[in-house]
Amino acid sequence: MLGGLKGVEKESLRIDPHGFLSSIEHPIALGSALTNRYITTDFSEALLEFVTPAFATTWEALQCLCDIHQFTYAQLEDELLWSASMPCQIPDDVGIPLAQYGSSNVGRMKTIYRRGLGYRYGRQMQVISGVHFNYSLPAGFWPIYREILGVEEGLEEFRSAQYLNLIRNFRRMGWLVLYLFGASPAVCKSFTVGAVSGLKSLNADTYFEPYATSLRMSDLGYSNQNQSKIDISLNSLEEYIRDLSQAIRTPEPAYEKIGVKVDGKYRQLNANLLQIENEFYSPVRPKRVARSGEQPTAALRRAGIEYVEIRSLDINPFDPAGINQNTMRFVEAFLIYCLLEESPYLDGDGLGELNRNHVGTAKNGRDPDFRLFRDGESVTLRSWASEILTKVLAVAEIIDRREANGSYADAVRLMQEIVDNVEQSPSARLLADLEETRSSFFEFCVALARRHSDYFKAITALDQDRRHVFEQEASDSLRRQREIEAADDITLDEYLQRYLSNF
Repeated sequence: MLGGLKGVEKESLRIDPHGFLSSIEHPIALGSALTNRYITTDFSEALLEFVTPAFATTWEALQCLCDIHQFTYAQLEDELLWSASMPCQIPDDVGIPLAQYGSSNVGRMKTIYRRGLGYRYGRQMQVISGVHFNYSLPAGFWPIYREILGVEEGLEEFRSAQYLNLIRNFRRMGWLVLYLFGASPAVCKSFTVGAVSGLKSLNADTYFEPYATSLRMSDLGYSNQNQSKIDISLNSLEEYIRDLSQAIRTPEPAYEKIGVKVDGKYRQLNANLLQIENEFYSPVRPKRVARSGEQPTAALRRAGIEYVEIRSLDINPFDPAGINQNTMRFVEAFLIYCLLEESPYLDGDGLGELNRNHVGTAKNGRDPDFRLFRDGESVTLRSWASEILTKVLAVAEIIDRREANGSYADAVRLMQEIVDNVEQSPSARLLADLEETRSSFFEFCVALARRHSDYFKAITALDQDRRHVFEQEASDSLRRQREIEAADDITLDEYLQRYLSNF
């Protein structure tokens, strides 16, 4: 179990010194957002995304993430990085700039896809930020585990089936991640979706829910009703690919009203339930590194599941990098537990139950009277969480036999302390700090952003070799973008038709 590969993707909004969304283009010193392996953008030109390679230890992954932060801050002049998942003081939809990726067909497609997201869900929702944790068990684990289970199927098929077992159990028990690490119980009132969703007023500038853990993962954030009719099976890789591809081919009347190409300009890639695979939001995704130009489903079809992507972690506003080693260690041990635990197939009723648990925990998880549903029975969150943590601790102790420092078990015990006293959770701490300081969410997070900026500027200067790696990648990425643009030999219309016809 020791030495599974871990990578982090962390989103951060660029803001001006006063805390407002940046209107400045992606800094040229950070290279090309299209091709830089470490620093790119997500929905908006102002929404940076930091990507670490996969490492065998949590400290290497965190160190790399900190290095990327430190390098980026050195290029931002007086700009800051927003310190929370829910957005800063933001304008209405029209004022939120879409990410730009140059003049190539693939670059323009990426911007069109984002324009479509804006039409479908609203641009404000798309600048909510998070942390993604990518994980794969060690290669040597799989043949041994297959032998233990006495299974004779091929290793690729076995690995994919077992990763889907993990994914189903993560969907069943992933509410625990929201409870432990959710850090978005409040939001600035410039986020107008909050008013529509009936959130309460904490003060003149802040909406909140008193018992929320992660508004980002609630029905006002990513778990919204727009995708409620999309049913993707997690029972086999074949069914998962089939259902995802079907959603990309299925017309949606509401999106047909938007139009695809209007007055010669693309509003979205198509008018179907999903434009492409990435539009389907799930707290966890099966993944494989795709070849150049290869679609995610094609990569999975080619060689099976290579790793899982956990998408339900909020940015921790109390950590300068947005995540810490205890979080990574716990999530790793939790994912191994999800793999080892029995994982029956999910039907419609099962999916409905886990979705209710997920959204309920996101919005009311710290309510002492809140209860979860488990196989149709009502249970307390605390009792189920403690049962899970006992088993995750057993996994952590196995990992620690080789680590010899008890770090994984200590991380799990720390999470048990939060279950025993939820006031220690990031979401409770954030609300307590807002009330104690009498700050708005905006004021509090601007102060944190300034503190984090000072932290990265005050620590030991980035090693010359590490700085050179990022500088060289920025330079190389700009060259790669120019090469991609020069290589285009078909029109955008032809490119999109060819790409989308593969589903």
